[in-house]
Amino acid sequence: MHSPVVVLGGGPGGYAAAFLASDEGLDVTIVEAEPRLGGTCLLRGCIPSKALLHVAKVISEVSELETEWGVKYDCDLKIDIDTVRSRKDQVISNLTGGLAQVAKRRGVNVIQARGSFASSSEIKLEGDHESIPEGKSITFDHCILATGSVPAMPPSFDIGSDRVMDSTGALALKDIPDTLLVIGGGYIGLEMGTVYAGLGSKVTVVELAEGLIPGADRDLVKPLAKRIDAICDGRVHLNTKVGSVSEVDDQIEVTFEGPNKFGHERFDRVLVSVGRRPVTRGLGLENTQVVVNDRGFVVCNSQQRTADPKIFAIGDVAGDPMLAHKATHEGRVAAEVIAGKSAEFDKRAIPAVVFTDPEIAWAGLTEGEAKRDGRKVSVATYPWAASGRAQALNITNGLTKWLIDPETNRVLGCGIVGTGAGELIGEAALAIEMGCEVGDIAETVHPHPTLSETLMNAGEIHFGTATEIYKPKRKAKS
Repeated sequence: MHSPVVVLGGGPGGYAAAFLASDEGLDVTIVEAEPRLGGTCLLRGCIPSKALLHVAKVISEVSELETEWGVKYDCDLKIDIDTVRSRKDQVISNLTGGLAQVAKRRGVNVIQARGSFASSSEIKLEGDHESIPEGKSITFDHCILATGSVPAMPPSFDIGSDRVMDSTGALALKDIPDTLLVIGGGYIGLEMGTVYAGLGSKVTVVELAEGLIPGADRDLVKPLAKRIDAICDGRVHLNTKVGSVSEVDDQIEVTFEGPNKFGHERFDRVLVSVGRRPVTRGLGLENTQVVVNDRGFVVCNSQQRTADPKIFAIGDVAGDPMLAHKATHEGRVAAEVIAGKSAEFDKRAIPAVVFTDPEIAWAGLTEGEAKRDGRKVSVATYPWAASGRAQALNITNGLTKWLIDPETNRVLGCGIVGTGAGELIGEAALAIEMGCEVGDIAETVHPHPTLSETLMNAGEIHFGTATEIYKPKRKAKS
């Protein structure tokens, strides 16, 4: 079988690339090992985790109604885990079903098989699905590599017990453990820890670094760290190493080495969340000219071209950040280049969001990066305690900040912590991408009372004209 364009992987990057290539008039085939399109993001990542985080958020808000507003429900909390799991699975089913219909209407051929490169122009197909051609292979003129990533599981933690879970196992919701240890204080671990704490588990978090969410600015992490410490009842241990993991009497015994936690403790389940690794092993890339670096990422340029002229790479296999929305845009670039258009991936800002409570979101330059690179920036921060909307919702621990070029007043980065930060960061990403000056944002009329005003207000802080806060602009020294 021959297809002018083959996309290896049907995740957010893969199906976006395939659909756009089809729109450009190209014959496209997706090779995907899973029975459904969607990849990690849809099947066992972004979408199911956000559905469960919604449940945890509502439970928390109901509790807050009683403590803060005196609104009490005279009933005990009861969770039917089977119904929760079923609803989560239904969300996935609705979306994957929609993707299958879109692929069909666009005329994109989908082969359910595990693919590996036999050469720079042929992919071997493994499996027994009826969609696989008789020759068990497919040749191509161009291939877009979009195989994504998988959770990293250190060998010392992989003890062959289903009580030691990665993010995929945690999302399966087999039960609600009485005690859960989360190894890793990154966004995946904290999101899933929030879910299980909301459902009733006693959650403990250990992180080897000195702070949670190592890649984010500390002022953004501070409100989240306080919240996580509260829902874990103080069981957040930083600068702590996990020494060993073993199964003992239907529990997992873990040893710790840290200043505030040393010795061993048993848990009903353990979630290992120490990062992800790109899926580049076992793909037969050695049979092509594709170059893989020492971290396992495929080396490619801004047009997503690899060292092999017939093969492009997008998404998690193409390097950090490992984010679905980045993969989608890279997929579009690859499709347009194959179609003969002039395109490249040259984004100024790729938003990152931690969907905890409160959420953290940032785009463009961070304070940490500016400090590391010795770059001068002006930082304008607006505390949500001055926001009428935040006061009404009792979410005053948030903040919004802009990083601004002091010479041109152009916005270089934005950081937000608070409810809905992931929704708000889109405006910031647009402003950075367009090269807006901070005055453009400060002078744009925002609706009142909303949290979106905080982006405007933070811009006004830069000029010393904020209404709700008296913070005049500092006079430059002569």
